[in-house]
Amino acid sequence: MNLRTVLLDSEGLSRLVRYDRRVMAILEQAWRDDLVVAASALTLVEARDPRLQQARFDWAVSRIDVIPVSEEIARAASKLLGQTGRHGHADAIDAVVAATAIAVPVSTVILTSDPDDMAALTQGKARIVKL
Repeated sequence: MNLRTVLLDSEGLSRLVRYDRRVMAILEQAWRDDLVVAASALTLVEARDPRLQQARFDWAVSRIDVIPVSEEIARAASKLLGQTGRHGHADAIDAVVAATAIAVPVSTVILTSDPDDMAALTQGKARIVKL
């Protein structure tokens, strides 16, 4: 059984799509260790860069688990926004990622370019790794 999930935010997924060396090294190790590598379904929307070929994006997404945004996750994200006094579309997407990390039934690591925001939103319930 997997002991940990590596959850990608938009930047993490974007770097996977671009085959970024650092992200690939982290993810290759995660896969060798039989960890789940995942992203919120909403992250797929945020990370899509029309300058890159769809096939490249599809390849990256095929390598990860996609976690749906359920009503439970949406409500939890809304509560996180209220608790931290945040709002707006960028904060909303981060809150969905944070709520997804908290909802995963195993220890979660979030690869993110926004460590301060994610730390505030997850309230210590996920390990944050800055990209």
